[in-house]
Amino acid sequence: MDAKGRILVVDDQRNMRATTAMLLRSEGYDVREAGGGEEALAALAEREADLLLTDLKMEPMDGLTLLTKALESAPKTQVIVMTAYGSIESAVEAMRRGAYDYLTKPFKEGELAHRVQKALERARLISAVELFSRDFNQRHGIASLIGNSSAMRDLTGRLARVAPSDATVLIQGESGTGKELVARAVHTLSRRKDKPFVPVNCSAITESLLESELFGHARGAFTGAVKTRRGLFEEADGGSLFIDEVTETTQAFQTKLLRVLQDGEVRRVGESTSLKVDVRTVAATNRDIEKEVTEKRFRQDLYYRLNVVMLRVPPLRERKEDIPLLAEHFLERANARSGRPHRLSPSAIDRLMTYEFPGNVRELENLVEQAAALSEGEELQPEDFPLRRPAAPGDVQSAIAAATLADVVDDAERKAIATALERTPDDLGRVAEALAISPTTLWRKMKRLGIRAGVAYEPS
Repeated sequence: MDAKGRILVVDDQRNMRATTAMLLRSEGYDVREAGGGEEALAALAEREADLLLTDLKMEPMDGLTLLTKALESAPKTQVIVMTAYGSIESAVEAMRRGAYDYLTKPFKEGELAHRVQKALERARLISAVELFSRDFNQRHGIASLIGNSSAMRDLTGRLARVAPSDATVLIQGESGTGKELVARAVHTLSRRKDKPFVPVNCSAITESLLESELFGHARGAFTGAVKTRRGLFEEADGGSLFIDEVTETTQAFQTKLLRVLQDGEVRRVGESTSLKVDVRTVAATNRDIEKEVTEKRFRQDLYYRLNVVMLRVPPLRERKEDIPLLAEHFLERANARSGRPHRLSPSAIDRLMTYEFPGNVRELENLVEQAAALSEGEELQPEDFPLRRPAAPGDVQSAIAAATLADVVDDAERKAIATALERTPDDLGRVAEALAISPTTLWRKMKRLGIRAGVAYEPS
């Protein structure tokens, strides 16, 4: 994208088109003009635009037809439609078809600048997701570690430095932060990338089976051992073994694991001889492992053996600036699977940014997939993301407090909108301006809160 963005202004009224283009050029944008739909499509075929700003009432091709055809050829182009005050229904229909926002004529210079800036910010956000993933994948072979925050840059930089070595890595992070993705990145960036990457989750396997799972067993070593079986250390020979939730193991097992890491040899259960293995170990935990050592639940010598290099994966609440990037990434994946062109509204992103995400990236991914699956419209709205956390057992008061807080917010918004409507009941633009929100946001809030102020505000 150009520094300020490329804009195509389409209007069959020459004076309106020229004035709008002049205002945008004065803001530093690269602006082209088109006098109709066919001319606009030809201009877009010659060079894509970051933003299409089009009038709705045009002949012979109207703005809705232009919108549909433009998004078919360039789906990432943002579109703002311009419409007369009495045609808000047409603007709502345009947004249903994929427009980012609308402007009611006549509009003020400041309102135009603000809407254009927001639309181009969204275009840059989508580009940033693609560019960051593509660049990191080209340089490091991993497209799944998305984030441009300082915390993620520190993590990926440290990861890229340690991965080419054979040093044992300990990954620490809360559940849902993506510890296995980090482990896979370590493997992918290492000289072992063409050999197996073998994961095992210690919390998902009972202690009696974990030893057999990792070390293997001889035939007849225990009831049910009907044949000799290779363990995961052998399966990972030459490659990497990822031991997830290592702090969930007992000290008896930890002693055996330490021996394997020290000697580079593994002994199957029921056998007396050992086998040499060449395995890089990457371990992970969602607990405070130093506290586990202090409280004698985890062997100190094993901790030192595993913690040659520590990689800490930050929780999502510590890198909230990455939420829009991640949400767009997950939505693109959901769209590819479903074949439906969903997009995130600015107000939906704002809602996600206010949430603490106790389930971290995994919770965000689930929320986006759920919203994409259940939403009836193409643009995901704040109400598509149910972010109230259910109360824990015995925490009824917390649930009541959360519900009460939501009710208080709704009541406050309802009263503020009602008061503004009483002052200027016939001008949606002035009501929105008084409330310091866009007319689009105002209409959505009125719909959600059940406020009716005349047919002019309701979609047909």
